[in-house]
Amino acid sequence: MSENKSNPLLCDPITGVCEMPLNEKSPETTSILTENKPIKIIYYTDPICSSCWGIEPQLRKLKLEYGDYFDIEYKMGGLLPDWSYNSGGISKPSDVAQHWDDASLHYEMPIDGDVWLEDPLDSSYPSCIAMKAAQMQSTEKAIKFMRILREKLYLEKKNIAKWENIAEAAKIADLNIEKLKTDYNGAAEKLFQEDLYFGKTLGVRGFPTFFFADESNNKLTVYGSKPYTTYENALLALFPEAKKKAIVKENSLSIFEIYPTLAPKEYAVLQDISLNEAKIILEELYEKGKLDRVSIKNGSLYSKK
Repeated sequence: MSENKSNPLLCDPITGVCEMPLNEKSPETTSILTENKPIKIIYYTDPICSSCWGIEPQLRKLKLEYGDYFDIEYKMGGLLPDWSYNSGGISKPSDVAQHWDDASLHYEMPIDGDVWLEDPLDSSYPSCIAMKAAQMQSTEKAIKFMRILREKLYLEKKNIAKWENIAEAAKIADLNIEKLKTDYNGAAEKLFQEDLYFGKTLGVRGFPTFFFADESNNKLTVYGSKPYTTYENALLALFPEAKKKAIVKENSLSIFEIYPTLAPKEYAVLQDISLNEAKIILEELYEKGKLDRVSIKNGSLYSKK
């Protein structure tokens, strides 16, 4: 396993981390300022990080149960600058395909690794910069945009380094595409570089990485894909007064009003049921014509009609 750690595209399912090459620079003591809520979360991620896709169920649940107590800021990590390296058993895009299929089975989230055979990405930087451009318009729309980019990549096998696929995702997210293009070619690049620099000051070495901070700048770090209680406990350790909000479960479809697309694993985590139960419920709703479904070789994604 150690030989893989130098290659960020070999996301270790055991640790749940897509790890970057080690940075010898020691992290500085960096302040994270809270905003309108008691807790601030800095989330370092990347659109092509398979481990980050794997924690969507936990993150979506944390937002529903404790969203009143934290602001979350998405920072881009730049997982794949280019293919100018050869390490960890990966030297070309096709080497990633099987790894992504394995990650899909481990995280129980739908991923089709064949994108690396059919239309491989040459870098994750374009999608990172596009995400910064989206944030310049709207934090909420940018989060939606990130989700759509990932669905296009993991399920539709779309190369999200290409502008036409970025623009298609932006349209669905209701972003101003003309402004996005201008910012993408301008100010967003600087914002992305600031994310990379800030990540170094915080000691970020892989994704996903969450920094939880309170008003006194006490910080806790959750590194990699972890069970839901790990993220919950980090928040409660810094703000014990937080009260869990119950997720409404009476109506099987109600959760789709909040999250328009859900994989069975996400539905299972949000509803506190087994994956098998979630699959049965969602398939029944699909057969009754209540939901749409996209199926790939490693799973399905359901959406509100």
